[in-house]
Amino acid sequence: MDKEQRWIRQIQRRGSREAADCLVRAYYDEIYRFVYRQVGNKEDALDLTQSIFVAVLRSLPGYQPGQAGFRTWLYAVANNKVIDARRKVQHVPISAMPFEEPEPPARDDFVSRIQDRMLLAQIESYVSCQSLEQQEVFRLRVYAGRSFPEIAEILGEREEAVKARYYRLIRKIRKEFSDDE
Repeated sequence: MDKEQRWIRQIQRRGSREAADCLVRAYYDEIYRFVYRQVGNKEDALDLTQSIFVAVLRSLPGYQPGQAGFRTWLYAVANNKVIDARRKVQHVPISAMPFEEPEPPARDDFVSRIQDRMLLAQIESYVSCQSLEQQEVFRLRVYAGRSFPEIAEILGEREEAVKARYYRLIRKIRKEFSDDE
């Protein structure tokens, strides 16, 4: 049995605070980055990450390792919490780019960088108006960097359905934000 499973068992059976602390520490940075890429604000990301781990620890007694791996289950909880937070706040400004920043141009082109960030905020706003199912796939793929098989496992769906939903949304985004008007 690995450390993670031992911690989970200690939390489930004895409510071990030490095991809970170890489990949270093991995944905190990873989940914080996942949340931050979506909200773009340090304080909001910290609050939401804390909320995610509170929910995870409260739900842990009902976690069944045979149904899903812990990381899969954790991302499902985190994804749902992010979507819930987005529902509460109509528009969350993105102050940091959720994608890797490209190399800066030789000449500092401030206007282009501002326009890129504005476009990303518009895309995020557009995605937030799509179906919950499309948002889940998009966020797990783009912000968490999960593969299609991992997303399918997290959502409990077939990989083909997940891919179809993702690429359908990408086509809609391209059509909505293309310069060919």
